[in-house]
Amino acid sequence: MVRFTVLASGSKGNCTVITGGNTRILVDAGLSCRELFRRMRQADEDPATLDAIIITHEHSDHVGGLAVTARKLGIPVYFTEGTHRAWVRWLSPRKQMTYAQWLEQCRKQATARMAEADAGTVEECDPEDAEPSAEPSPTQNSEAAPLKAAPEKDPTWLPALQFFQAGKPLQIGDISVSPFTIPHDAADPVGFVFQVEGVRMAVATDLGYIPPNVKAQLKCVDLLLLESNHDLEMLRDGPYPWSVKQRVLSRVGHLSNEAASTYLESEYDGKATYVILAHLSESNNLPELARIAAERALNGRATLLGNRLLLAEQHEPMSTICF
Repeated sequence: MVRFTVLASGSKGNCTVITGGNTRILVDAGLSCRELFRRMRQADEDPATLDAIIITHEHSDHVGGLAVTARKLGIPVYFTEGTHRAWVRWLSPRKQMTYAQWLEQCRKQATARMAEADAGTVEECDPEDAEPSAEPSPTQNSEAAPLKAAPEKDPTWLPALQFFQAGKPLQIGDISVSPFTIPHDAADPVGFVFQVEGVRMAVATDLGYIPPNVKAQLKCVDLLLLESNHDLEMLRDGPYPWSVKQRVLSRVGHLSNEAASTYLESEYDGKATYVILAHLSESNNLPELARIAAERALNGRATLLGNRLLLAEQHEPMSTICF
């Protein structure tokens, strides 16, 4: 049986569990570990059975609980290299210092080097204390890179890393994954098509528009999770600063109800059993507005057997969809 469970969708956290064969994958970890586990149990999913976490991009509503969850379960995390680097930078910002502090640091380093030279010996790094590299060596790109025991104060430590590239399919257990590039203001954002037991499920959120490569990936899917983030009028009249409104409206921002409905009306092939509207803004959208726009676009194609229209929620998990 194939199962698809949206645990949360929105600007306060995004998580989805996909199960097929003997494999269970968590797509994004935007909730705290505690809340993620609570919602999984609420949806009759056992957190201990998760096999891997795969990340779309590094924004906090998609990775907020990632490190704690991965360490708690001891499971690998799949990133693009660009997303991993951005995530590491986000968790390990460089410390700023004044010029006087920099001079003092240089003086201390010079004194330490002179002392080492006078002693005539070089102290080797203790392997147990060495921090893991934030990036893999070239030979690690195609296979998991297990890391040492967690350094006590390293927030970026993970049990294992595995890197993938957009446009190159990969296999996680019994589930085939096809990652594709999406237009969003992140380092290397991706969407996914998951395939297992003959079922194809697409995840396409956090994209400013739907380019040809995304349209091609969304064809012939059994389940489509599609962003319907904001109502244009509500966003323009809403509480966000103008700079944020410009970002959301840009081609690397988020899909509006109108953009999603235009795709569903003119480009969508109509073959999905389920169409799920996701990442609805709590400040600049209403579920009724998103639903009405999508229903009009589907133009009577929604039935009990096909194109069933559902809305993902921020604060409660959706009922599990089974194939």
